[in-house]
Amino acid sequence: MAIVLAVLYLGLIQLLMLDSSRQLAEARRFRARIVALTLAENAAELAATGITNPNRQMFQDSGDDALGKWEGKMQKGVTSSDGVTPFLITAQAEAAGLIKQKATVEVSGEIQGTAIRINYTNHSQ
Repeated sequence: MAIVLAVLYLGLIQLLMLDSSRQLAEARRFRARIVALTLAENAAELAATGITNPNRQMFQDSGDDALGKWEGKMQKGVTSSDGVTPFLITAQAEAAGLIKQKATVEVSGEIQGTAIRINYTNHSQ
């Protein structure tokens, strides 16, 4: 009887260890997804630097650190007769670590003088 209880107890411990390693893998994937999204958002913000400057038609920035690598790009369109300038910001990022995760952010909008209007944003992985 003691042997049966010992085998059942060891089986229970093994099930608990399997469940905890599954949860650890899930937590790593979640962390990588959040880090990639955050890096992509930061890259989009860096690319928007000086967006109201009429002399800056395009700006691109990239970099990497311990969290991952990112690249952001801002392009302006041709200013219309009513003074509205369309813009498009795209940013990509990849989280570093055991689990690799990529994220993309796209921001489209218009500039009129110093007023900025965002028409849409798109986040994807």
